[in-house]
Amino acid sequence: MVTFVILAVVMVIGALGVVLLRQPVHAALALVGTLLTLAVTYVTLEAHFLAAIQVIVYAGAIMVLFLFVLMLLNVQRATGPQRTLPGLRWVAYATGVVVAAAVALVAFWDGRPAPDPAVVSAHLQGGHVAGIADALFGELLLAFHLVGVLLLTGVVGAVALVQRRADSVDGAPKGGGSRPSGGGVPAAPAAAAGRRP
Repeated sequence: MVTFVILAVVMVIGALGVVLLRQPVHAALALVGTLLTLAVTYVTLEAHFLAAIQVIVYAGAIMVLFLFVLMLLNVQRATGPQRTLPGLRWVAYATGVVVAAAVALVAFWDGRPAPDPAVVSAHLQGGHVAGIADALFGELLLAFHLVGVLLLTGVVGAVALVQRRADSVDGAPKGGGSRPSGGGVPAAPAAAAGRRP
């Protein structure tokens, strides 16, 4: 129980880092830490196959895909004023507080005892491949394919955004040099001004 509480605290801190960190790469790294902590939680439940899949698929392939999209988009912090809806931040804060209170209420209100470890071990069965394959390619087959389509859509959208930005930059006027403020011929250098006719 103590191990689970420690891991849960680490996962909550990582999840908050995903939401609160301003740099996208830092948020992605916080998500990697959260996924790795979840894998350790699977190990404590003796679901070793699930832990390995968590590391290989989510903390490995999926996060590489996320970082690839972030680098491809070249996300930069905006320097100019941004237009936002008035009061939207406070609505988001209030929604977060309500959701957190609802989760805490459900967690502490439900007083059912935890299942026996033998029952949990019997249901998990060590996270064996056959049980996961039956669930993944059986009743969850549609969801499995939809996740693949979602990831592919994200990559295609990122490429489309980058291509649109590149086309807009290429279509900009090339003569971007600074012109004299007076609109006339530039003044002669100071050394030439001192010459006598």
